[in-house]
Amino acid sequence: MIFSTYRFIFLFLPVTFFGYFGLSHLKQYTLAKIWLIIMSFVFYAAGSPAFFPFFMGSVFGNYICGTSLIRMQSEQGIQRKLLLAVGILGNVGLLGYYKYTDFFIENWNFITGQSVPLMHIILPIGISFFTFQLIAFLVDCYRGECEQYDIVNYLLFITFFPQLIVGPIIHHSEVVPQFEDRKNQILNPDNIAKGLFLFSIGCAKKILLADPLTTSAQEFFNAIPSNPGMLACWFNSISYTISYYFDLSGYADMAIGLGLLFNIHIPQNFDSPYKARNFQDYWRRWHMTLSRFLSSYIFRSVYKHGSKYRNYYIATMVTFLVSGFWHGAGWTFVVWGLVNGALVCCASWMKRKNMSFPAPLAFALTAVGVVLCRVLFVANSFGDAWTIYRGMFNFASLGTSLSAVAAAVIGFFRWRKTITAILLAGICICWFLPSSKKLTDRFKPTALNAVYASLLMLICLMQMNKVVQFLYFQF
Repeated sequence: MIFSTYRFIFLFLPVTFFGYFGLSHLKQYTLAKIWLIIMSFVFYAAGSPAFFPFFMGSVFGNYICGTSLIRMQSEQGIQRKLLLAVGILGNVGLLGYYKYTDFFIENWNFITGQSVPLMHIILPIGISFFTFQLIAFLVDCYRGECEQYDIVNYLLFITFFPQLIVGPIIHHSEVVPQFEDRKNQILNPDNIAKGLFLFSIGCAKKILLADPLTTSAQEFFNAIPSNPGMLACWFNSISYTISYYFDLSGYADMAIGLGLLFNIHIPQNFDSPYKARNFQDYWRRWHMTLSRFLSSYIFRSVYKHGSKYRNYYIATMVTFLVSGFWHGAGWTFVVWGLVNGALVCCASWMKRKNMSFPAPLAFALTAVGVVLCRVLFVANSFGDAWTIYRGMFNFASLGTSLSAVAAAVIGFFRWRKTITAILLAGICICWFLPSSKKLTDRFKPTALNAVYASLLMLICLMQMNKVVQFLYFQF
């Protein structure tokens, strides 16, 4: 079920909202939570019915494993390590089967020359996201950094529908206390106003900006000419770069807004990443909850404080290798992760040496680097990526004279004037307007903000006749 649909907005959300607060008003607090859990299960089952029994098994299995780790005595070191290993392998194995089986078969066939048929397994929605949450829960149980939560609050932590499919990746320590606090089961008009305001912004990002840009760029990337023009390559690559941000951050805004309707504060996931001046700064601003997870459970497992500084670079490259493989089952994703890791290491090395580029040059280089990396991310193969890179510097496609170049540029943008206008609007929003976090922090329930949010939602509702899935929906 997608947030930006009539079924969600006019059916699922009202039923869930009024059922939850109606039961809470009757002082049926536990029953209200169970109602929210049931509706979250319904939300997931609507999108992945075939996987739903396995999802249930994974959620309850991890609870049993985690509570067992908490109860076991510290002297039972070997048993605890073995149980943790079983729990992590179970999560990784489930993710690996659904997401990476065909990838391994393809590589096996390439290495051995065999023709093992691909299984074409449908990827369950949200599996990459809730798997990380479950692994973090188990590791914290093992480390003694997790309380023994009751089953109801644990289930809310994992299944709370706003963040279940595409994140943000939440940590048990920041949301379970909110579910345990009975004051959060009372209607809060300020949170409702702020939540609706943020939801309308996220919806507009998705429908008015991300969807048209994604549709346009996908048409080009799905049928790349053998000798593409320079303008087409840059235009569609930048379009994809902007659309990915608005698609994923739009979902995060909607998720955070929906959480506020239920008085639950979900962590921010983006902080104007395209305003970054280097890749280290970029990854502090982009998909921040993913970066937090990778830092806490991958980077810190490799990097030892006080060790030689080269260990930092090794830990960074390992972390981005994991990130690349997590993002997709393909070598292009692995290389994309390694390239980003190398760029982060370069930024760290420059900072350590007290070196820096002038601000305008730093912003420009980072922006170009992000676009070039995005090509590798969205291309179907290395061959397609190379064709795009070659086309980006195909100056001959513009003509040999200044007048020919001007005519080519004017003609191209006139032909794509609607998408060009959307792209320019998106770039201006990314670079010159405040982030959703700043807008939320400054928010006051005024009549002007109510009109602003209402107009955005009205425009979005008029565009909901064609539903476009989120880019990370089956991920």
